[in-house]
Amino acid sequence: MIEIRDLVKRFDGFAALSGATLTVPAGSVYGLVGPNGAGKSTLIRHLTGIFRQDAGTVRIGGEDVWENPGLKARVADIPDDWYYFSQAAIRDMMRFYRGFYPSFSMERYEALKEVFRIDEKRPIRRLSKGMQKQAAFWLALCCMPEYLILDEPVDGLDPVMRRQVWSLVLGDVAQRDTTVLVSSHNLRELEDVCDHVGIMDHGKVLLERSLAQLQDNMVKLQVVFPDGVTEVPADLPVLHASKIGRIHTLIMRMGAKEAEELLAVYQPLLVDAVPLTLEEIFIYELGGADYAVRDIVL
Repeated sequence: MIEIRDLVKRFDGFAALSGATLTVPAGSVYGLVGPNGAGKSTLIRHLTGIFRQDAGTVRIGGEDVWENPGLKARVADIPDDWYYFSQAAIRDMMRFYRGFYPSFSMERYEALKEVFRIDEKRPIRRLSKGMQKQAAFWLALCCMPEYLILDEPVDGLDPVMRRQVWSLVLGDVAQRDTTVLVSSHNLRELEDVCDHVGIMDHGKVLLERSLAQLQDNMVKLQVVFPDGVTEVPADLPVLHASKIGRIHTLIMRMGAKEAEELLAVYQPLLVDAVPLTLEEIFIYELGGADYAVRDIVL
C-alpha cells in the first residue's frame, strides 16, 4: 500500500503541495489526474525519494520513503523525462539498473527483446522519443518491482505499443500483485486500466474513489420535457446543462435512479441515462463550467 498523509512542500514560499492525502491499495492500478500545476509530479517525486517533504508522511508498504535504499530497491518508476547517461546504450543502463535492483531479472530482459525489438547496443540518445520510452519500460519491468510509479508513461508510444505495454503492466498486477500509480492526462486510457482514481487540484487530492464509485456518484441524462417546458426547472440540482433542439443534456451529482425520480415530477417525454467518461467526471468534479471549454470571440 502507498500512503501519503497531509503532505506539504513549498518552493520559495509557493505551496506546490498543501496537505495532500492519498491511499493506493495494494495490488491496484491507481490513476492520479489533475490539471497542469496541480502538484502531481511533485507528489510523485516524494514517492520516489527525490524530494523530502516539509510536513506530512510519505510511506510505501508501511515504510518511510526518504533515505530508505532498501525500500527503493522494490520501487521502479518511469518519469515523464526519463534519465539515462548521455553515451549509454540500453545494455549499459541494464548493468546500471542491476546494481540497484537485487531482483533484476536477466531472464525477463532477454525475453522482452522480442517485445521491444530495439538494438540494445545503440546509444539511447539516438533513439526516437517513443523508442526511448520503450527502453524505459523494458528496464523498469525487468527490475521486478513491487511498486511501479509512472508519470505520463505512454506519451510518444504508437497505439500498438501502448496496448503491449499496458498488457505487460497489468500482467504484473495480476500475477505478481504489483501496485501501480500512474499520472496521465490521457483520461480515456486511464479509464481502461485503472480501478482507483484520485483527482488533484491546487496541491491537494480533492477526492479518491474506485472508478465504479465515481461513475455511480454522477449521472448524465438526456431529457425531453413536455411541450411548454423549454428550460431546465430551476429547482433541479444540475451541475451542467446543454441543449440541442428539444434534447437537454443534464449532469447531476447523484445516482441515475435518484435523478430519474426527481425528473418524473415534470413528466418528461424521454429520460435516458448515458455513462459518463472519466474525462467528464474530471471536468465537473473540478468545478463544472469553470473548467469547460470557452468560446472566445475575436
